[in-house]
Amino acid sequence: MTPAEVDAYVATLEGCSRKPRGWYVHHTRLVARLTDPTTLLVRVPIEQRDALIERWPDAFGIPPRLEAHHKIEAYLDRAAPEAVREAIRLAWHFQS
Repeated sequence: MTPAEVDAYVATLEGCSRKPRGWYVHHTRLVARLTDPTTLLVRVPIEQRDALIERWPDAFGIPPRLEAHHKIEAYLDRAAPEAVREAIRLAWHFQS
């Protein structure tokens, strides 16, 4: 999945918009942001991160600096598009 495809998908979610630093719900609540051209930081509930990683182990990771936060990294260069979309949907729901 490319950043342009992420942008197109997020644009379909009600209340979401893009700002220079990422995609937000209602202009203030972070859904996702690119940390580099192939890594998308997605804000998902902590209790749902493990399920995402179990289902798509190559698509997601949680670096030690994110363990205490409601965030997961999605690796766009190797993640299935449906995996990234699911994480973004969870973030959108979580932040709405």
